[in-house]
Amino acid sequence: MSADARVNNEPGFVLHTYPFKETSVVAEVFTRDHGRVALIARGARRPTSTLRGLMQPFTPLLLSWFGKSELRTLHAAEWQGGLKAPEGRALMCGFYLNELLLRLLARGDAHETLYDRYLATLEQLAGEHDCSSDYERTVCFERILRRFEKNLLGEIGYGATFDVEADSGATIQAQARYVFQPERGALRTLDGPEAGQPGCPVSGQTLIDLAGDHFERPTTLVEAKALMRTLINHTLGAKPLYTRQLLRDLTELTQ
Repeated sequence: MSADARVNNEPGFVLHTYPFKETSVVAEVFTRDHGRVALIARGARRPTSTLRGLMQPFTPLLLSWFGKSELRTLHAAEWQGGLKAPEGRALMCGFYLNELLLRLLARGDAHETLYDRYLATLEQLAGEHDCSSDYERTVCFERILRRFEKNLLGEIGYGATFDVEADSGATIQAQARYVFQPERGALRTLDGPEAGQPGCPVSGQTLIDLAGDHFERPTTLVEAKALMRTLINHTLGAKPLYTRQLLRDLTELTQ
């Protein structure tokens, strides 16, 4: 897309907004064909603006914009419908996804497959309110988030290899113990996970499950969460994720 091209009716979601001048907002949006884009929604804070109710997360939109700079101008937005917004804890999970996309995606890089997965993940989150218990619902959310984290890292080029040992290339053994180092991969530990090797301790079975996208085992969920946190922190750097702490606090309050 040329720098001054006009884009019409592009599917997208608002990830985050912040005020701009007196009556406008800047919306960071995630679109299917143009990736993350920053748009000025002029007048969107006015009570009579048609954009006011649309510049909200988890609202499927058709977006049209123009401009030559990195900050483009939104000239139309239309609600697509067809998606139930997440509620309660699912809503917090949705904000966590949005923060991941804001922090990890460069502007202007298209990620069509990731966009489709984001949409499917929002649908899954919104559908988990029918679980019979809070524990069951929490487990469902954990599985959904781990799959999205893994696929997001792979999509942006930070995907890890989980099914072979980093130093030898040997196949991961289910009964063995490993430490996973973000810049290298899985290293086998002969004397247990506290053998002086830096990295995230993890079982071979969890690595096999991650490689196969299987999250049914409780131990896999626990270890996969720690491992995904290690990989994401390594990619992000020092600044922590705000919504991750909120989710942790919410879990502690409901236990």
